[in-house]
Amino acid sequence: LVCVRWYAAYPLSLRNLEEMMAERGVAVDHATVHRWALKILPVLAGVFRRRKRAVGASWRMDETYILVGGQWKYLYRAVDRTGQTVDFLLTARRDEAAARRFFERAINLHDVPEKITIDKSGANTAAVRGLLEDSGLAIELRQSKYLNNIVEQDHRAIKRRVRPMMGFKSFHTARRLIMGIETMHMIKGDNSIVPAANSLPLLNFSTVWHSDFGCLDELALNRKLL
Repeated sequence: LVCVRWYAAYPLSLRNLEEMMAERGVAVDHATVHRWALKILPVLAGVFRRRKRAVGASWRMDETYILVGGQWKYLYRAVDRTGQTVDFLLTARRDEAAARRFFERAINLHDVPEKITIDKSGANTAAVRGLLEDSGLAIELRQSKYLNNIVEQDHRAIKRRVRPMMGFKSFHTARRLIMGIETMHMIKGDNSIVPAANSLPLLNFSTVWHSDFGCLDELALNRKLL
């Protein structure tokens, strides 16, 4: 669990983690850490998504590039005016359909915002206008690169973590690992996760994992990874 958390949270390669654990007297192969990450991170992301804190009503949305299998794919992301993550979505294409899917997913998670700020992208503009026309929602659409600086700056934290990975081999792998990276980014910010009923006021990685999966002990963890 420590290896998986470090892998998702910090700009470390799998080889770095193998060496760090060896210095602590723990023999673990880098390929094993990668296998653990692919299994554990999507489950962790699902738990935290169900407990995600409500965000502000003014959203800033933008997309950034992620290298997958030698080709550029697109990570749609949005934050509110205070920098809290609204949602994220990795897609193979950068078009109106992908942008609309992102907005519909974010609205389903957080309800309808009052304002959405985007850049001058034609696909994003068409997606928002099409959504408003089809649904009748009252959302103010703004196009301002200046106001979008906050989400562009927030991209840096994700790109900083992805850089040591030197790209992903497959879309499947990229989607699973980015789910974990984004989740750890929200946890580290300490502003996007709320506790479940009758749990502690503040949640951390260990608390949630123990309460939802009971796999902090070695035997239970091994059963989940087999």
